[in-house]
Amino acid sequence: MSMTTRLGGALAALLLATTSAAAQTANLSRIETIVVIYAENRSFDHLYGLFPGANGVANATPEQYTQRDHDGSVLPDLQIWGGDGKPDPRMPRLPNAPFRIDRPPVDGSTDKVLPSPMHAYYHNIEQINGGRNDRFVAMSNVGGWVMGYFDGSNMKLWQWAKDYTLADNFFMGAFGGSFLNHQWLVCACTPVFKDAPQAMYAQLDKDGRLLKTPGSPGAREGAVRVRSGGGGQVSPDGYAVNTTQPPYQPSGVPPATDGSLDLADPKGSERTGRPLPPQGAKTIGDALSAKNVSWAWYAGGWNAALADGRRPASDKRSVIYTGANGAINFQPHHHPFNYHKRFAPGTPDRAQHLKDGADLLRDIDAGTLPKVAFYKPVGIVNQHPGYTDVMSGDAHIAGLLERLKKSPQWPGMVVVVTYDENGGFWDHVPPPSGDGWGDRWGPATRIPTLIVSPFAKRGFIDRTASDTTSILKLITRRFDLEKLPGVREKMGDLTTALDLR
Repeated sequence: MSMTTRLGGALAALLLATTSAAAQTANLSRIETIVVIYAENRSFDHLYGLFPGANGVANATPEQYTQRDHDGSVLPDLQIWGGDGKPDPRMPRLPNAPFRIDRPPVDGSTDKVLPSPMHAYYHNIEQINGGRNDRFVAMSNVGGWVMGYFDGSNMKLWQWAKDYTLADNFFMGAFGGSFLNHQWLVCACTPVFKDAPQAMYAQLDKDGRLLKTPGSPGAREGAVRVRSGGGGQVSPDGYAVNTTQPPYQPSGVPPATDGSLDLADPKGSERTGRPLPPQGAKTIGDALSAKNVSWAWYAGGWNAALADGRRPASDKRSVIYTGANGAINFQPHHHPFNYHKRFAPGTPDRAQHLKDGADLLRDIDAGTLPKVAFYKPVGIVNQHPGYTDVMSGDAHIAGLLERLKKSPQWPGMVVVVTYDENGGFWDHVPPPSGDGWGDRWGPATRIPTLIVSPFAKRGFIDRTASDTTSILKLITRRFDLEKLPGVREKMGDLTTALDLR
């Protein structure tokens, strides 16, 4: 597909979105409750590449899927790396093309915990390679595994997508991983960390690519190695782009020995670096509160992780954070409001708006959800590869949708089920770029998104160009809020998936 064709399609989608939005402005008041469910780390082609009628794997041209080495040469085949960054002897060599994980010779399945590809900011930029999407293998820790996809028709969410709306042109808001994309969900912004320790800064070459370590192998030999630990947590100009821990508990950094149990040790640790300083950017929560619109962020495992995080540094932490022995596996960097000073421990806003997953179930059943509800599943059911499987999260989220559909608030509800990012998995569609479509932070790789609502068009595939900031755009338009500066001008607002006549 040529760049002209892609831009033509994007402009057509823009016109459609603009026309729809203008026609439906007066009817948005029919939406009384917006619920956002935020799962983990899967690209669109990886889960929905075989969805009937969607722009899936079958539409990918050789130009869009053929993977290249760091020097631009075509890889002769796909090799999958093990945990040591070298060829996994259990895995076959595969043709240089997308492949089914869930059939021979790989024989993986959606109910197994499978490898987790590298998913970091600078890696993702190189993988996308200006829209060519041909460096996913070269810039990964698992090699050819990133080209794998499933037949997702055994998922319960697949059926929900068939019954309601599946968006097949929806992109993650920012390059990279969960930490940054959660921030883009709540503030369409990248956190500031101007005084980060030198060890946390990314080391880049003159073209803005990660510097490789001496002896880093080519994509034919093994996993890439870079000089920046974790891919570089902080950009050279002082923005936190890769996983950085919250300044408040629960955090991956325990309290200081002689410090407050509510805070992360400001000295940090060698493994995680220093925690992010408290942030002051305006969030969607600020905008909602300014208009007295009720809202909450519900996090699975929040109460348990908070109690665990507030133990003295001398106490051994429980398995809540590790996922060992079937524990819940709370991920502190999946809780974006816990980085912002307005929601610091002891503040009224923290008590009012930051809730536990059990509170969500109670509020659904009682019909007392706030006007805007964000829900983050805890680790064991968030679908993140490497520590959980697809089907556990699929059952969990589908169960929530069933519960929401029985809620007294269902007649006025719009539910958006989406993913924070692609988890390092390849997708064939290039993200939109250029004025009003993108900026230095994104958008990035395409991800699955479902719109489930009594207003959702039934059995519909929404092809409007959208990204994570489109969720903020819908919330902002519905409740007439102050616009957040980072929301992308030309992206859709999800109303093309709705019939509000």
